[in-house]
Amino acid sequence: MSDPEEPTLGSLVLTVYLPTLLFGMGQGAVVPVIALSATDLGASAAIAGAAVAVRGLGTMLFDIPAGAIIERLGERRAMGIGTLVLIVALLGCLASPNVWMFLASIFLLGCGWAMWLLARLTYVSEVMPFHLRGRALSTLGGVNRIGNFLGPFIGAAAIVWLGLAGAYWVHIVLASAGLVVLVAVRDPHRSDAPRIDHAPPPVGRIIREHRRVFLTAGVGATALSVLRVSRHAIIPLWGAHIGLEPAAISLVFGISSAMDMTLFYPAGMVSDRWGRKVVAVPCLTVLATGFLLVPLTSGFWSLAAVGLVMGLGNGMGSGIVMTLGADFSPAVGRASFLGVWRLVSDAGQAGGPLIAAGVTALAGLGPASLAVGAIGLAGAAMFQFAMPEPSRWQDEPTSGSPRSGP
Repeated sequence: MSDPEEPTLGSLVLTVYLPTLLFGMGQGAVVPVIALSATDLGASAAIAGAAVAVRGLGTMLFDIPAGAIIERLGERRAMGIGTLVLIVALLGCLASPNVWMFLASIFLLGCGWAMWLLARLTYVSEVMPFHLRGRALSTLGGVNRIGNFLGPFIGAAAIVWLGLAGAYWVHIVLASAGLVVLVAVRDPHRSDAPRIDHAPPPVGRIIREHRRVFLTAGVGATALSVLRVSRHAIIPLWGAHIGLEPAAISLVFGISSAMDMTLFYPAGMVSDRWGRKVVAVPCLTVLATGFLLVPLTSGFWSLAAVGLVMGLGNGMGSGIVMTLGADFSPAVGRASFLGVWRLVSDAGQAGGPLIAAGVTALAGLGPASLAVGAIGLAGAAMFQFAMPEPSRWQDEPTSGSPRSGP
């Protein structure tokens, strides 16, 4: 009978960070071509835009069912199943004879992503002690962002040879490689001791018992999600509004992403040493400030400077939503809690573009950016004044506790 190893950041490299990098690169390759693929199948511009939203809808609607599956099967098995669902969905995208089957495949793709992401979060939440959790999850977020940054370049190279299908094949190959890693690499935190099972509480009970967390930290996390997704709409639209070429707008995004990716480990260190609020509040405040400054920009350099501000703010909060979810999740029913937690934050990703579009239609793009910034400041206030600071003694995982896995 073998005992699980003491968890360290290094012990997650092969079991979590490498599969996450592969997953992130595949995701980054596919996301930019979803709308183009729908157009190639005869979709109108509106339906092509809806195809991108269908992926997010699949992720959001499957968050809670994914939590129930993880409770039953364990995190690593669920990651494997989620990867298989991804591969089936990607093959469906390639084989779709019409836009409706393509949309169904994209919805299934979102479901697979939900399973994989939630299983990964639950696993890290379980195995990492409180004093390392911030760094572990900020690194997880940073590795995923690096993958998302590299993915479009890999996808572009594949598209040169295979057309749009090349991006989907990139994700299939990388997802398959991640599945091989999951199966082949021993889980160092798995014990051969018998696992003591506990029946997870019903989702309704989880919502009732943790309603204060969802109404405070959850609202703040939703606000952060609104800002994160809205910058992908507002920056390019504002860049076009002030006369920038698409290449210049892409360069603004590249500068912002470079700043974003450099801060994930320092953010985790600060979170572990001085608390979650010290990271969450400045993250939302700086990111919101970027949105408030957008209407003041009039050219490439001023918009690039605002992009740097947004990248700084977003980088400060690398992994903070996952970390807060892990901190507040109960020892029994953790995956179910995190399913609700992800649903709350995913609602922000779905609602952000709708809020921006609604205000833009009524008042213009500048006021829309100001409205999103105001949401960010409100979220920062919620984190600072209403959210309880997670305690290092709250649901501390016991080192060496039995783990589930393949």
